[in-house]
Amino acid sequence: MQAFELDPRLAGDTTTIGRLGLCELRLMNDRRWPWLILVPQRNDVTEFHDLTPLDQTMLTFETGLVSRALKRLTDADKINIGSLGNVVPMFHLHIVARHQGDPNWPGPVWGYGTTQAYEAGAADRFAGEIRQAVLPV
Repeated sequence: MQAFELDPRLAGDTTTIGRLGLCELRLMNDRRWPWLILVPQRNDVTEFHDLTPLDQTMLTFETGLVSRALKRLTDADKINIGSLGNVVPMFHLHIVARHQGDPNWPGPVWGYGTTQAYEAGAADRFAGEIRQAVLPV
């Protein structure tokens, strides 16, 4: 079996938080929104329906686990979950915490404005909070 290889664009735009049963959990490097990415550790998967039924079930479970933790940690008004894949074809799922009044509320986060990278250390602190909430020791 071939080792999992993360798409270079996802690797460049995100940082690793940890590994779940199926997915890598990653943080999008855009401080405008608390924005997580789930990437099933499967090569050559571009669509949800390309996953096996068991992987689909695991992804659903992990999505619920991560979205609950993100909502609790950020006190979000709404959690947006989406899979686009138009720019990065490797299947990945976006989980974004939204607050009324945040940039482009109530519109989507995709394609809005210019990315604002986290300041030094801020991404690591937030990733640590997410890691502790999702993957407690």
